[in-house]
Amino acid sequence: MNQTSLVQKQGRDVETTSCCVVGGGPAGAMLALLLARRGVPVTLLEMHKDFDRDFRGDTVHPSILEVLDQIGLANKLLEIPHSKVTGPTLQFANGPFRPFDLGRLKTRFPYIAMIPQVRFLEFITREAAKYPEFKLLMHAQVQRLIEENGTVVGVGYLGDDGVEHELRAQLTVGTDGRFSLVRRLAGFEPIKTAPPMDVLWFRLPKLPGEPEVTGGAFGGIGGGRIFIVLERNDHWQAGLVFPKGQYQLVRAQGVEAIRKSMVETEPRFAKHAESLTDWRQFTLLSVESSRCPLWHKPGVLIIGDAAHVMSPVGGVGINYAVQDAVVAANVLAGPLKSATISEAHLAEVQRQREWPTRVIQRMQSTMQDRLMVRVLQSTRPANVPWQFKLLFKIPFLRDIPSRLIAFGPRRVRLRKA
Repeated sequence: MNQTSLVQKQGRDVETTSCCVVGGGPAGAMLALLLARRGVPVTLLEMHKDFDRDFRGDTVHPSILEVLDQIGLANKLLEIPHSKVTGPTLQFANGPFRPFDLGRLKTRFPYIAMIPQVRFLEFITREAAKYPEFKLLMHAQVQRLIEENGTVVGVGYLGDDGVEHELRAQLTVGTDGRFSLVRRLAGFEPIKTAPPMDVLWFRLPKLPGEPEVTGGAFGGIGGGRIFIVLERNDHWQAGLVFPKGQYQLVRAQGVEAIRKSMVETEPRFAKHAESLTDWRQFTLLSVESSRCPLWHKPGVLIIGDAAHVMSPVGGVGINYAVQDAVVAANVLAGPLKSATISEAHLAEVQRQREWPTRVIQRMQSTMQDRLMVRVLQSTRPANVPWQFKLLFKIPFLRDIPSRLIAFGPRRVRLRKA
C-alpha cells in the first residue's frame, strides 16, 4: 500500500502523502512511477474511470524508450504490439520530401514506437503499482486546491463514491493536460498563439495490396489540404489538415467532400476512403500552441501540456511531457523524500525544461509558417520550398530536425539515486 495516513477532519476523509499528481496522462504516470521507485510516497489522481480515449497521442519517442531502458522496461514495453515510424514522406508536386528521418540517429531506438496510449498508460501504472509507495485513484475529480498561508498543501477531490475527500501533500503536480484545472486554480496564465490549422482524425482499414509507405508515415499535399497517414498494426490512422476556422464549412460539405478531398490529395487511398460513411467516424483536433511564463508557486508545479501545449507538428507533445516528468523526478525526489521541498526546487524544474520547450515550439512555428500555411492557403499543387531542399542536402543540418524530434535540444536521462 501507499505510505499515506488517513484521518478524519470535520467529517471529511483526509489522506496525506508526499506528492499528489493530478492527471493520469503520460507525464503524470511517468512521474508517479519514477518517484515511487525512488521511495517517495505518491498518489496519482485520474478523473476518468479508465485510460481509454480516442485519438490521444500514441507516439513513444526514442528519448522515452531510452529512459525506460535505463530502468529495464523498454524491452517489456515493446512486447506490446506496435508499429515503428522513422519519419514521414511528404508528397509534393515536384516530388517526395522527408523532413526528418530518425533511422539515421545513433540510438538503440531509431524510431517512434506507435503504441496505443491506453496500453502505454496501463503498462506504466502497472509497473508503478509494484512499489508500495504508489497509489492510483481512478475517477477522482479534483475540485479545489487547498491553500494554507499562501502555500498549496493538497487538493480536494470528488471520489468514485460521490463524496469529497482531501489529499494533503508536500507538493501537488498538475499533469492534467491542455485544459488543466490545476493550472486554472493556481492562477497560471498561458501565452497563446493561434496556429492556422485544425485536423480531422479518423481510421482507415487495412486492405489487400496496401500502398507502401516509407518510414511508416505519409503526407499527401495539394488543393489547400494536407492528408496524413500513420501506419498502425491493424489500421491506418489518418488525418486531414485544413485552415483554422473552416471546420463548420468542412462539416457542412459532408463526408462525401472529405472522401473527395482525400482521394484528390492521395489517389492510392481511394479504396480506403469508401469506408468513410458517417460523421461520427471523425474526431476534430483543434490545433493550438501555448506556454505558461510561470510553472510554479509554493506547493504546486505544472508540467507537460498543463505548462506548454504543443502543436502536433512532429508529434512531440508526449515526448516533451515525459521529459518534463523525468527532470521533475531528478530534481524533486531527494527533497520530497527528506521533506525539504522548496519553491527553488520547482523553479529548477522549469529552468531546465523551459528552454527546450521554447526551441521546439519555435521549430514547429517555422514548419507551420514556412510550409504548412503556404500549402493550406494555396489551391494549386505545392512544391517543396527551396530553403528546405537546400537544408536537407547538408548532412550536418539535415539531422537537426530528427534530433530535436527524438530527444529535444538535449538528451534527458534519469539521475542515479
